[in-house]
Amino acid sequence: MINESKVELLNKLQWRYATKAMDPALPVAQDKIDRIIEAARLAPTSSGLQPYEILVVKNPALRAQIQEVAWNQTQVTEASHLLVFAAWDDYTPERINHMFDLTNEVRGFRNEGWEAYRQQLLSTYPGRGEQVRLRPGRRRWHPEAARAPPAQRGDAAAGLPQGRAGLAGQPAEGAPSARAVRNRAELSEVN
Repeated sequence: MINESKVELLNKLQWRYATKAMDPALPVAQDKIDRIIEAARLAPTSSGLQPYEILVVKNPALRAQIQEVAWNQTQVTEASHLLVFAAWDDYTPERINHMFDLTNEVRGFRNEGWEAYRQQLLSTYPGRGEQVRLRPGRRRWHPEAARAPPAQRGDAAAGLPQGRAGLAGQPAEGAPSARAVRNRAELSEVN
């Protein structure tokens, strides 16, 4: 039986709303922004690598420039905070090793299975072509994409495979996951 807190969480997750109008006079409290960033940091990603950085853009002139390339959406400049997810341009051995080393440091031990998974990623991720690297970002679904012509819809319309990554390399029971130990220095503020 699902307890009430799980039902409440599911109900909250099922309710979504894309806010299109912002009141610049009503800023979102910093503690809420911190919780949003922390939730994004802890969200599962392919291979647990968190292949992005989150930038909080505060500079009004920079936000105006971003608005120009974001289909002139007023939310970019009117919202109290602009969060930009900057995807890695490539999976490099340095980035992969950083995540695995950080996880090992926080856990205080090295796991043989975990290290084998590191080697698997190091042998497959670096050096992949741009189309393979960029494909996960194109698989994200957006309501506007559903109305776009087939040639502009991304992987599904282009006949590319869909799906989720497997659950290889799971941490030992009770050990924090790689995403739970993500280096907070990568969360940057752009003024």
